[in-house]
Amino acid sequence: MNANRRRLLLTACATLALALSIPGAGAQQRGGTLNVLVQPEPPTLMLGINQQGPVELVGSKIYQSLLTYDFDLKPQPGLAKSWSRSEDGMSYTFKLQENVKWHDGAPFTSADVVFSTKVFLPEVNPRARGVLLHVADVEAPDPHTVVFRMKQPFAPFLGAFVPSNMPMVPKHLYEGTEFRTNPANQKPIGTGPFKFKEWQRGQYVHLVRNEDYWKPGLPYLEEIYFRTLPDASARAFALETQQVDVAGPDTVELFDVSRLAALPFIDATNRGSEFASPLMWMEINHRVAPLNDKRFRQALMYAIDRNFINERIWFGNGKVPNGPVASGTRFHAADMKPYPYDPKKAEALLDEMGLKRGADGSRVTLSLIPPPINESWRRMAEYVKQSLQRVGVNVNLEPMDSAAWIQRVSNWDYQLTLNRTQQFGDPAVGVARTYISTNIRKGVMFNNTMGYQNPKVDELFSRAAAATSDADRQAMYTEVQKILAEDMPVVWLLEVKTPTLYNNRFKNIITTALGVNDSFESVHLAR
Repeated sequence: MNANRRRLLLTACATLALALSIPGAGAQQRGGTLNVLVQPEPPTLMLGINQQGPVELVGSKIYQSLLTYDFDLKPQPGLAKSWSRSEDGMSYTFKLQENVKWHDGAPFTSADVVFSTKVFLPEVNPRARGVLLHVADVEAPDPHTVVFRMKQPFAPFLGAFVPSNMPMVPKHLYEGTEFRTNPANQKPIGTGPFKFKEWQRGQYVHLVRNEDYWKPGLPYLEEIYFRTLPDASARAFALETQQVDVAGPDTVELFDVSRLAALPFIDATNRGSEFASPLMWMEINHRVAPLNDKRFRQALMYAIDRNFINERIWFGNGKVPNGPVASGTRFHAADMKPYPYDPKKAEALLDEMGLKRGADGSRVTLSLIPPPINESWRRMAEYVKQSLQRVGVNVNLEPMDSAAWIQRVSNWDYQLTLNRTQQFGDPAVGVARTYISTNIRKGVMFNNTMGYQNPKVDELFSRAAAATSDADRQAMYTEVQKILAEDMPVVWLLEVKTPTLYNNRFKNIITTALGVNDSFESVHLAR
């Protein structure tokens, strides 16, 4: 074994040993029911197929991946107990935890990892597909070893194994089936600390303790209820009257956060979004004229006051971005200047295109589908509508439920929508997937649903992902950010903070960079 490989393997094993020797580990009392707000109600719990926020929140307690990540984004053991990389970066070997079972009692083995990463996820998961494009083959030399053979070096590979990106799914239930309609999607089977018990639509999802969980003594909780309350005031009331214990991103209106955080039994934190670094934007269907003209897309950017959105709608819980890579993400190009708010410039671009105002003052009429999340998103949609109307772009809002929104956007049946996607610590993992032409797949959400295509962008993302020097990667990512800022595939609105509020009688709500989208395996009642 070469020195580099041995060092990586020993580091991973040492990390696991440290985690198992933390003072007090295993000394917590077992028991308790945790009530968690989820908004909106998830359309499914099958995390491999759908990566919306509510699905991540619930599904991450059921499904697991090979790794998880600390607050510094360093990989930690998950279903893999150790891992190593070849010196040339062309292969990664994972040693799996032993005695892991699926919730139906079947053993979890390397065959499940091969099936998940070679067959299932490339078909249905856009986040995974962007990473697995770099993998030439996945091998299982024995039931507890998996080897990924790369097409070329892919520097951020070890940062790709979060549950929403790379959830492991049971081969024995999915092989040879239609993945999106498999009955197992309705009663999900994972390896996580909690098992699916019941779903009362419109009310709650009930998970219970996995008695056969592979980590001895965990989880501490007996059960979790994910409560659906469509009314924002009812959600705030449930938290302040201690009917619910956890309010994650988007479940409490931002104007209520400071009031609720002042209650003596409520703690609030922005920790747990380090891995995601969410970036919010207005998404644009390039297949529809005049949206296929970059001048029009630039005009939309100039027409919107993003500082107003941050200060008056997001209550300061954001930052105006300068491009497609959030400022907290590696290889962000800090020297790029954000587009200013300049309605006159917007009007000049629209005039240049020949889109003159009609008798009613309108140049063109478009539809915008707001995501069905909460009041802040509805207010933002209304503000975008008003802003664009000032420059002659008439906007009709089309409200709909979560399932319909996913259906319309993923099948390219839209003109404008609002969205928020996660960066995942590295542009090769969380940014490229939105803009590369190889990730245009009808019927799949959170990929290049805009239909944006630029061969130079494809080339730069591909070369930067394979480069081994950080300096080379920075140069290529800076170049691609400048091209995207000119082409304006989407209108970047805010880098958003995602506050979590929780009843402080519970401990370990946020323990990793995944925040509330981690497993909750160590959540327990305070002594």
